[in-house]
Amino acid sequence: MLDRLESLLDRFPVSARLLQGGEISGHWVPAQAASQPLLHLLSQGGVELVDRDGTCLRIDQPSVLLYARPRDHHFNVDDRLRVPLVTAGLRFEAGEGSPVADALPSPVCLPLADLLGSNAVLGVLFEEAFAQRCGRQAMLDRLFELVIIQVLRTLMENGQIQVGLLAGMGHPRLRHALVAMHEQPAEEWSLHALAERAGMSRSAFAEGFREVIGSTPGQYLQAWRTRLVQQALRRGQPLKRIAGDVGYGSEAALSRAFKAQTGQSPREWKQAAR
Repeated sequence: MLDRLESLLDRFPVSARLLQGGEISGHWVPAQAASQPLLHLLSQGGVELVDRDGTCLRIDQPSVLLYARPRDHHFNVDDRLRVPLVTAGLRFEAGEGSPVADALPSPVCLPLADLLGSNAVLGVLFEEAFAQRCGRQAMLDRLFELVIIQVLRTLMENGQIQVGLLAGMGHPRLRHALVAMHEQPAEEWSLHALAERAGMSRSAFAEGFREVIGSTPGQYLQAWRTRLVQQALRRGQPLKRIAGDVGYGSEAALSRAFKAQTGQSPREWKQAAR
C-alpha cells in the first residue's frame, strides 16, 4: 500500500517537546515564538490569534495551531475566560531545509474536530498535560508527534493546500510519482517513467506536475536530491558514498549539481552549516 507520509517522514522526521500546559487569559505571548517552530492545542474557543504582521484570526472552537517556522505571535483571550492551552516546540530534521516545514503554510489553523482519527490521542494528551504523572514529558512529546502526523494527513486529504508538496501528495495520481522519487532518488527517472507511475500521459503529467507542485519533475527531483545530500553532509557521510546513494555517477557530478542548486560546493556548504 502506498504510504505517502512514510516516504517523507522516514527521511525528514519531525520531533516535538512539551513547552507548556496550562490556562491562558488576557494577553498571552509565547516566549519561544521567535526562536522555534511551535504547535499549540486549544481545548476551547474564545481566543484571537494575532500574527506579527497584525493579521488577526478568530478561534471559536477547539483548534490546533502550527507555526512551521519561528514567528512572533500572541493570543488575546476573551474577557473573563481562561482557556486551556498546551504548546510544544518542534524540531524539523534539516531545519530550515526541511521539505516538511517548507510544505506547510505558517500558521496552519485547523479545528480539532477536523483531524482525522484524533479523538483518542487528543483525549489522552489533554489529560496528561494537566496532570502530574510519572513519564508525563515523554508521553506528551510522543503524543504531539502523533498530532503532527494527523495534521499533515488532514492537510493532504482535505484539499486545503492547493500548491506545493502536500498538494501533490494529496493528488490521486501525482502522489505515485512523488513517492517513487522520494523512495528511489538514485533512479534515472525519465518523464516517461514518472508519467507511467502516475498513470498519465507524458504531456498531462508534465503539465499537472508543474501546476500542482510549482516546478518541473526534473527540477523537483534535483531539489530532492540536494536536500538528501545536505542531510548526509550534516551526518558526516563521505561524498563518494553520498553520490551513489542519491544518483550521481561520481563526486564531481554531485559537486556540479549541488553547486548549481545552492551556489556552493558541498565542502563550502558543510562549513557554512556548522
